[in-house]
Amino acid sequence: MMSTKFDEVVSSPPSGRKTPLILDHASFASARLLNGAPVPWLEPVECQRYFGQAQGLLRPDATLVDVGAAYTQHLARRPELVEAMGARTRTGYALKTLLADDDLAEAVVDLVSILAQTNHQPLVLQFPAPLRWLATATSATGRTDLSTLDSDDAESTSVYLADWLRRFGGLPVTLLLLDGRRLDEPALSALAAENLAAYSPLVNAAEHYRWGLALRTDDALELHGSREPGAVLPASFWLDQPAPHGRVLLADVPDDVEPEWVLERLASLN
Repeated sequence: MMSTKFDEVVSSPPSGRKTPLILDHASFASARLLNGAPVPWLEPVECQRYFGQAQGLLRPDATLVDVGAAYTQHLARRPELVEAMGARTRTGYALKTLLADDDLAEAVVDLVSILAQTNHQPLVLQFPAPLRWLATATSATGRTDLSTLDSDDAESTSVYLADWLRRFGGLPVTLLLLDGRRLDEPALSALAAENLAAYSPLVNAAEHYRWGLALRTDDALELHGSREPGAVLPASFWLDQPAPHGRVLLADVPDDVEPEWVLERLASLN
């Protein structure tokens, strides 16, 4: 397997840490930096300012851009798109319609491009893993019964997700991070687990662009092509317990911890 841009980050983290650290700081920043407001994914200038502040404070080894969250905010302002997504009830129609919207995709790609140019750090694109995004797009149209969605649907979804990824092909992406978490959304708890090995179209797309590929779950980080997995920092880490070992560390910074303590705990990873 050819080396990827992500392998370079792992071998030489920009922060100088022995192990690279990827932070999802949206909840923390909303509470501590944005006075309770959400990350301004719809406002490129404000979003750029937010990332500069958060990244400068927390010093991760990459800029994690949550494309799924950006799509969700855009969708909240596009009732006509939600209506179009619900025009057919067949499985996958809602997500296909969402991803095919050129205006929305162009806005998100432009945002990612701006953040890539201004943050000067390795770029991580996080978006929902196939089954998760299939389920959340379906539920956005008002359908609440997700019990019929299964792993076969997820594999089919990975085909058009791989095609959608071509929109980001010209950007300096380092890692694609599939978000397969379940616990933060109870409606998704009954869904099958995501299976990175089954998503060959996404694997092929990542390898084509020399991007790393990973899958995060509630308590694990799977790195495609790596013998050693990554690790998700558990809640106990913020209570002064040791960090787990992993080729890469991924953490959600909690919103109920004082910034001084957050910085102290992150410093312990150096």
